[in-house]
Amino acid sequence: MTAVQLPPVAPEVTATLVEDLSPRLRKRLDAAVTKLGARPAHRDGDTVTIAVDDESELRLHAPGGVVATADAITCGCLLAPACVHRAAAACAAPMADPAPEPADRPTEPAPEPAPGTDSAPTADPTPAAASVPTSTGTPVSASTSTATPASVPSSSVTPDSAASPEVASPAQRGAADALWSAGAAVLEAGVDGAGAVTQAALLRAAHTARLRQLPRAAGAALSVVTLLRAARAGDPSYRTAELVTALAELLGTAHRVGRTSGAELAAVRGRARRPYSPDGALRLYGLFTEPVVTDSGHGGVRTWVAGSDGRLCTVGDVAPGGVGRALGVADRAVRLGDSALTHRELGRAGLAVSGATVSPDGRLGAGKGVKAVTARGAAWTELPLAALWEPPASEQAARALRSTSRYADPDGGGSDLLFLDVELLGAVRESGGTCLLALCEGGIPVRLTAADDDPALAHRDNLTLLAAAPGTRLRIIGRLVPAPHPRLTLLACSHPTGEGTVDLGLDRLRRADLPDPAASVHLAPHQSGDSGAQSPLYLLERRVEQTVPAGRAALGLLGDVTAETRRISRAGLHTAAGLLTALCASAAQRDRDHFGRLLPADTDGFAMYWLTAARYTAAVSESLCAAAWGAPRLVG
Repeated sequence: MTAVQLPPVAPEVTATLVEDLSPRLRKRLDAAVTKLGARPAHRDGDTVTIAVDDESELRLHAPGGVVATADAITCGCLLAPACVHRAAAACAAPMADPAPEPADRPTEPAPEPAPGTDSAPTADPTPAAASVPTSTGTPVSASTSTATPASVPSSSVTPDSAASPEVASPAQRGAADALWSAGAAVLEAGVDGAGAVTQAALLRAAHTARLRQLPRAAGAALSVVTLLRAARAGDPSYRTAELVTALAELLGTAHRVGRTSGAELAAVRGRARRPYSPDGALRLYGLFTEPVVTDSGHGGVRTWVAGSDGRLCTVGDVAPGGVGRALGVADRAVRLGDSALTHRELGRAGLAVSGATVSPDGRLGAGKGVKAVTARGAAWTELPLAALWEPPASEQAARALRSTSRYADPDGGGSDLLFLDVELLGAVRESGGTCLLALCEGGIPVRLTAADDDPALAHRDNLTLLAAAPGTRLRIIGRLVPAPHPRLTLLACSHPTGEGTVDLGLDRLRRADLPDPAASVHLAPHQSGDSGAQSPLYLLERRVEQTVPAGRAALGLLGDVTAETRRISRAGLHTAAGLLTALCASAAQRDRDHFGRLLPADTDGFAMYWLTAARYTAAVSESLCAAAWGAPRLVG
């Protein structure tokens, strides 16, 4: 591998270079990417040079840190510029973030309806999905909301409406079609077959979608490319479930562009950036600070604060550096106005902010016009913070589920934190290790897990100490973990002595901080790790995930799935049973022409069944989680 990090390349540049290759060179592209990655490279200012062979060099010129044009990648081989090396370098380099759109760029106007015609959205350009046979024999259309959480009905328009709702333009529907086709091609090929050419098609479709003001779908396509590259490179941080979610988000968003209107269409389009909106003067009260360590090597902290009205906001500082940076940044001053408070101090103090700006997801802006001075904080038992613990656990869980939903609106806001008063019961063993069992109000048993198992952080050690103090009553803050049973990652708690609070990722408890074991209430031991029988829904989830690494054809080789569908039906999940049958049948279906030759596979039809199954399993899983907390069933 090269010792020098290649500069990021704009997605449209990579797409252009791959599209310009001849069919013969496209077949050689994946091998060229691997070979180029092993060649020596060096950096000289804004230019990175790679030795293609003993006589030729390839240069990537990145003024400003990004390769923004195809001409910025040059090669000295005899076939240049029509060689495979330029495209291989672009594919091997990291993907640059898309350039920001002008703030005043207008949105494409909706097409004017023809006189005398209905102004409802036009028919979907993608093929209609076939009916999904349920185990009861009643066909369920894969394009209805009953069986397809991915589908969203169009807004109705009455003849006497004052104004017709905005619908997608023909250019936007065309861009959505291209995204759908590129995503369906990934499902057809699987990770193993989705090489540089398939990824380039996604990049081109994403670039076109961004130009057509469809940033949400474009962002989903770029996420798919990033995850495909991680999977094919053997990145240890890669998770198949993340690629499943990204693909379903891509296909679902593209599918909805031509089917929605008005406010619903605005949510499907998304936003090109997360704007910070002015919020005037704010009085903020610190809650806690959590370390942030990502699989990509970034590290830092996020400090949570609450306004006088109970609204949650965050002040973050995350950059490349890993866990070491996270521990160091906790004691650095927050980047907000003239405040001299460190992140750790802000988690227990307060701020008075003027000229505040806040993003839709609650991040506080640190612009030049923001002024902040230190103010008195509040204890968790004092208003306004105490009000965060007042709603029932079921209500808080329902709100957090709406925030953590795999296919939630990115600009929907909301928080995934829960604020609970609990009594510790002790440690409980699970298949993945040990967690802390606690009882919250309403008699709901909650499993508390460490937010990060890195030994440099205090999460795991603190959880182990708390597990040794059954009967202790604590006020806690945790992050919801969607599961068939109540589960949180434990982030902060009141100090066991009753004095102050503990940031469980940064502060380390001592045994002397815990109550005397002899004075603890005796509780029955909780030895079992069984959190209830596993729902047979996993049988459908497993097939959805298996499609991603291996592709449609591999799923079609499974053969008869009657035993699995019967097991699912016995649990009352008849729609799931029908979806499994239809998904596997679509994967295996290959029609022949009059001469017995195989016809091309119906990739669009299979993608629709896969999308339906992916969205359905996510919706059912979230409903099971809500039911475990006693929350109302989530709809939509």
